[in-house]
Amino acid sequence: MIKILFVCLGNICRSPLAEAIFKQKIRENGLESKILCDSAGTANYHVGESPDPRTIEVANNHNVPIQHFGQQFKKHHENEFDYLIAMDYSNKSNMIRELGGESNTLFLMREFDPQAKGEDVPDPWYGGMNGFENVFQILDRSTDEFLHFLKEKHNL
Repeated sequence: MIKILFVCLGNICRSPLAEAIFKQKIRENGLESKILCDSAGTANYHVGESPDPRTIEVANNHNVPIQHFGQQFKKHHENEFDYLIAMDYSNKSNMIRELGGESNTLFLMREFDPQAKGEDVPDPWYGGMNGFENVFQILDRSTDEFLHFLKEKHNL
């Protein structure tokens, strides 16, 4: 089983949306027995909370089921997951600090974005629905490429 953890700051906007989109792609590709994903935040602001209502709305607008309760990223996640996917450089730095150093399991989400490799997934928290829609589009195409990467690397 390949295990992926998507990580943002509060675990109520970007990472639970990435998790929901990716879970749908896993189902659509019949890979439920081969790939598992979850999400977390580097901060403890929203532990136990549901995703932001705007995250839920944008997921629903695209017929993507979303159900998640916030959790905080911790060092032990490195041993539980094969891939740790940070939404931006700031959270990647926070993850490196929590892990006590670099990890070969740590990637940026947009390393897999064919339109803007290596950029941050912007945090839509302070914006309106357009920001959440933009993040959905970024995550949709980035998770497509990430799934393609996993299929090739792991012969799925």
